[in-house]
Amino acid sequence: MKLIIQIPCYNEAQTVPGTLRDLPGRIDGVDTIEILIVDDGSSDGTAEVARLHGAQHVVRHAQNQGLARAFSTGIDACLRLGADIIVNTDADNQYRGEDIAKLVRPILEGRAEMVVGDRQVMTVADFSWTKRRLQRLGSWVVRRASDTDIPDATSGFRAISREAALRLFVHDDYTYTLETLIQAGRARLPLAHVPITTNPKTRPSRLMRSMPSYIRRQGATILRISMMYRPLRTFGAVALLLLLVGLLGAGRFLYYYVLEPGRSGHVQSLIFAAVSIIVAFQVLLFGLVADLVASNRRLTEDILTRVRRMETRKED
Repeated sequence: MKLIIQIPCYNEAQTVPGTLRDLPGRIDGVDTIEILIVDDGSSDGTAEVARLHGAQHVVRHAQNQGLARAFSTGIDACLRLGADIIVNTDADNQYRGEDIAKLVRPILEGRAEMVVGDRQVMTVADFSWTKRRLQRLGSWVVRRASDTDIPDATSGFRAISREAALRLFVHDDYTYTLETLIQAGRARLPLAHVPITTNPKTRPSRLMRSMPSYIRRQGATILRISMMYRPLRTFGAVALLLLLVGLLGAGRFLYYYVLEPGRSGHVQSLIFAAVSIIVAFQVLLFGLVADLVASNRRLTEDILTRVRRMETRKED
């Protein structure tokens, strides 16, 4: 059983030595533990520092491409290196290396294909009141979209079996956490979560440069995920709301038309109702088209999974 711990890095020469020192050297049930550094265009010698401190593998982006791309690059590299289990952790040593044994245990026991470390975000001292609520909102959206019960969907500390890794394809440029859980849930892969603790913050978050920016990016990600993975439900809800508004306008027109037949001035309600109902049907049609596109995307992902499986089998 081969475990590879992948660590996406961007200018982490100062923090990556401590992260590497904290990683476990052995875990019961695992024969080999290796470390893969994904250097996302660093300019401070992160890759060289990581090699000096024990990283066996390094893959590099010529320029910074973001966390989601770095995660995907790491998954592909781990599969080609023959990993049976992949653990993703952060280079800033947010997550404790001693929790990796707990994280991989459900996979080793055959109870799960993906395990997420639950930070219990409402108790994390480094998170602001707003960030805690946004994390909970994101997790709630993911649970609804994926039919899973993962309480901390935005946690990047997770263990992934080889089979689950073969099925993961990240489309978002910002983050991989929400989308990969939805894909795993829709693929009916067994998921689990384990409680973990975090280390004190070593540097400011790279994903959260400011609260308005974080809200905007996280909100856009949640909206995009909802439209991508539950298009008919999302567009259908909007269409239903517009239809109800239109019916209310039509009801107002009929009410005054019957009670005050000789009085004018309520035609605007009828116009408003007609526009709302027409737009509602248009939005519903968009939802039907989006649902067809989503079905086609699932077929494409199945094909890509088969191709990835054949490619990595050749190099095993």
